[in-house]
Amino acid sequence: MRVIAGKYKGRKLAAPAGRDIRPTTDKTKEAMFSILAFELPDARVLDLFSGTGSLGIEALSRGAASCVFCEKSRQALDQIRENLDHCDIGDEARIQPGDVARSLERFGDLGEKFDVILMDPPYGQGLCQQALGIIDEHDLLEEGGIIICEHRKEDDMPEQVGSLQRTRERRYGISMLTQYVVAMPNSM
Repeated sequence: MRVIAGKYKGRKLAAPAGRDIRPTTDKTKEAMFSILAFELPDARVLDLFSGTGSLGIEALSRGAASCVFCEKSRQALDQIRENLDHCDIGDEARIQPGDVARSLERFGDLGEKFDVILMDPPYGQGLCQQALGIIDEHDLLEEGGIIICEHRKEDDMPEQVGSLQRTRERRYGISMLTQYVVAMPNSM
């Protein structure tokens, strides 16, 4: 696993052995970041279900101003720290340990908003749909912002979750990338 482009291009990222963490493939990651090419410069990014941190690190490598990494697994949190250290990423990265749902609620309580939200949760548990509901409820996505959810191709993602509108779906092997934005008032 490696950083594909930007200032950390080519840096190898550590990934734990076993199947508890399923890193995004290079092909899917490249597709995701081609969608985000114009969104990333100076963006505030939220990487949910961070795993190894590869998506957030890729975002920082491609010009994001900051990234918050949300993860509850101790093993994954250690991996994120190791990968951030390896890439010499400092103040622009923040780790939020713990349950993603509680973290999202905390961000809402603090009035935090993000320009880009990336999600790659464990497959088949409905975690993308749950997180979308909390993101909408707490108004965590900036106007003009974008959410990208990676999920199994068989998962049925809703067309709309509150003010969040699905705008694009693309299949990559067994995975699907689904994009959401804040719907315009006249389209709701």
